[in-house]
Amino acid sequence: MVKIAQILVAAGKGARFQGEIPKQYADLGGKPVLRHTLENLKSACLDADQYVIVHAEGDERIAKAIEGFDPAPKCVTGGATRSQSVQAGMAALSENAPDIVFIHDAARPFVSAKVITAMIEKLETVQAVAPVLSVVDAIKTFDDGNLGEDVERNGIKRIQTPQGFHYSDIWPAYQKMSGDENYSDDIAVARAADLSVGSVDGDEKTFKITYPEDLEKARSLLKEDNYYIATGSGFDVHRTEPGDSLWLCGVEIAAGFSLKGHSDADVGLHALTDAIYGALAEGDIGDHFPPTDAKWKGTESHVFLTHAKDLISARGGKLQHVDITLICERPKVKPHRDVMKARIAELLGLPVSRVSVKATTTEKLGFTGRGEGIAAQASATIKLPN
Repeated sequence: MVKIAQILVAAGKGARFQGEIPKQYADLGGKPVLRHTLENLKSACLDADQYVIVHAEGDERIAKAIEGFDPAPKCVTGGATRSQSVQAGMAALSENAPDIVFIHDAARPFVSAKVITAMIEKLETVQAVAPVLSVVDAIKTFDDGNLGEDVERNGIKRIQTPQGFHYSDIWPAYQKMSGDENYSDDIAVARAADLSVGSVDGDEKTFKITYPEDLEKARSLLKEDNYYIATGSGFDVHRTEPGDSLWLCGVEIAAGFSLKGHSDADVGLHALTDAIYGALAEGDIGDHFPPTDAKWKGTESHVFLTHAKDLISARGGKLQHVDITLICERPKVKPHRDVMKARIAELLGLPVSRVSVKATTTEKLGFTGRGEGIAAQASATIKLPN
């Protein structure tokens, strides 16, 4: 098995961040940025040993950031520059040398497991590897507030961390580094030592928190990552009976017949309500509104749908999209479709563009083909917190 170590560079004071505390200790969703970075690096590489490089003056915040983390990372005192800090981390690894070492900025909390896997594979053919991103904006020189000449962006890449190395190759390069040398990143050290360098595709999410607005971006991204998408399906059938009109998708239609049911028998809204309950794993309409209970007799089906919608809010979720298919020979649905969509959008607080209503027949086959009943199937897509 390949032995892997991870070095997190967390010794900086974060002058550009302009915060009261260094950016690696800033709060991100109730935890320090550094804690997120540790957790995500560990998740991406479960068996790796972790080392955190801390400021030479010490910082009591590191104890809180790693409290309860199992196994606890080893803390190493850094140097006056980034390169000196990494050098200290490399030295700490020498007694229990790994095969591969990843070096990562502590202020890049969103580490991609996919990128790390790709880097490990790439290290089978090179001595050093970095994740890279394309440059999409125009590039110009800049001097004393003035824009200068164009810079050809073809052949220019943005470099991220973590950067990966064979420890036996990169550690000698750091040992040879003089005290006043400070490189922009660790790939620069590898290049100075004539190591072979490869690249893999990076991840836009693995951005570095440098300025206050970057922390706000990270908080927004964290909120998105704390949700998952759930999809539920519903199906319902109601028998036809003599009457003048029926309810479909919240709209009364003069069809020359009715639908039989304990409530108003709106087969479309019933299927949709069950779809929402399904996405929430909350049973079905019968669990919440038993047909054996007389108080629900004749109830308008929007009551059921509203209850399902309220359960979404109670869970901190957000309905994204709904889709209903009505299965019948008559009435013809298309003349009423826009009104149905508008009514469902109103009941659910959705834009009409996120409500789909459509209809089909069974080519005169089965109970729907004989006009003995109407069926409906529906799906609902919901974003829910983890």
